[in-house]
Amino acid sequence: MTGRTRRRPSGNYCASRFALMALAALPYAAQADDAATQSLAETAREHAARAAARVWHDARDLGQFALGLIGVGYRYGGDTPVGGLDCSGLVRYVFQQVTGVTLPRTSRELSQVGANVSLDDLQVGDLVFFNTRNYSFSHVGLYLGDNRFIHAPRRGRDVEITTLSREYWQRHFNGARRLVGVLPSLIPAVIPEASAITLTTISAESTAEEPVDETRELPGNP
Repeated sequence: MTGRTRRRPSGNYCASRFALMALAALPYAAQADDAATQSLAETAREHAARAAARVWHDARDLGQFALGLIGVGYRYGGDTPVGGLDCSGLVRYVFQQVTGVTLPRTSRELSQVGANVSLDDLQVGDLVFFNTRNYSFSHVGLYLGDNRFIHAPRRGRDVEITTLSREYWQRHFNGARRLVGVLPSLIPAVIPEASAITLTTISAESTAEEPVDETRELPGNP
């Protein structure tokens, strides 16, 4: 008995069949793409929220840690609580201990780090600068909120809190800088988290901070 010869599908038939299969799969592919896009968007939002929370947490930690240094004696060129602190030494020590970031040594160099902030937009952890020795950015403090900042004033004085509303500081205000949330090392990356970096390491002995000379313009303490 002679068998039938099966007819092989033509090229046009195969192409049409594959085209139909591809069209049928399009909705599923589109759904997968939408789900992937949605998932990426949600992940990005989650990481942004975590980053914002981390930044605010870092800022509060800076202020809280600095409060523990109230009463530490002033020392020209000092950069540890044991030996004493000058104004930039105080800021540098706080950032090192809380964030692991090593900041520049002098207030003038600190004034070039981070982002410029207006007086009306100050937040906890911002650096506030003053002209206290007839040159800009010769003194620095750490803003604590509620118009207050902590600083190491001058020889014979201790680390203390004062307010920006005082006439002396208003007249000598030079500007403010925001480091938290601006320095790469203070912003958590998606994977992995950013590690602390060293911006500048400068010898404290060769770049010691000049003390505030408040007595030249204002009798008594500012």
